[in-house]
Amino acid sequence: MKVLDSVHAGDFKNYDTALIRERFLIDQIVSKDTVNCVYTHYDRMIVGAANPVTEQLELGNYGNLKAEYFLERREIGIINVAGDGVVTADNKSFSLKKFDCLYIGKGEKRVTFTSNDSDTPAVFYLLSAPAHASFPTRLMPMDEAAKVDAGSAATANLRTINKYIHADGIKSCQLVMGLTTLQPGSVWNTMPAHTHDRRMEAYFYFDLPVGQKIMHFMGEGQETRHITLNNYEAVVSPPWSIHSGCGTHNYNFIWGMAGENMDYTDMDPISITDLK
Repeated sequence: MKVLDSVHAGDFKNYDTALIRERFLIDQIVSKDTVNCVYTHYDRMIVGAANPVTEQLELGNYGNLKAEYFLERREIGIINVAGDGVVTADNKSFSLKKFDCLYIGKGEKRVTFTSNDSDTPAVFYLLSAPAHASFPTRLMPMDEAAKVDAGSAATANLRTINKYIHADGIKSCQLVMGLTTLQPGSVWNTMPAHTHDRRMEAYFYFDLPVGQKIMHFMGEGQETRHITLNNYEAVVSPPWSIHSGCGTHNYNFIWGMAGENMDYTDMDPISITDLK
């Protein structure tokens, strides 16, 4: 399991593109018949993906966790971003269509992933955070998610925010997770930008056509940097960093957080005119 260490905001100002990518980019996590996970030191969040094509995959244990099984002291959120599939938590199976979300609480010992059709396999995006309490496993289809329409076509950021795991949705210990869809012609997300000093965040970009790119902006509001991302790539955002992207084509992305609280509105906005 790859490990991403925490980075100080002062040190980040001296990073070149290669070092930013090394310390924050999570790539190559979607791989045929494989579960790939990356352990971050930002609130101990694990970011990963399972892409079962011809085989059933199991969420394995990792030495980094010092646990008897993956969810012994953790919870996990799973969103399917491709073909129909099934996730089994111990002896209970859940069918997930594209955009459906499954939360599995602490204490479930065996989690497996399968696709219904190998020609259109599922891609399950995974976020896992430490948990000190157990909450029920729950499936939420996209049409049951709390929705917030934001932005406008005039500013190229007309989008729908779908909230799955949050204080008023699927209950969890500390994980917050949702999905944002952008309308054709809209390419900006999370603008105006913000930080939230009490929580880390990770973005996973998908449904980006071949040959297109995401320009992901990060850093302190007065000292921004950017890196480019491809389809099925994620990026970690420290609490001191903005997290906003602009694509050369519209796309969708999954956001997820862990930290001090589960208040979705707990953020420190930065005016567009104040960005540097």
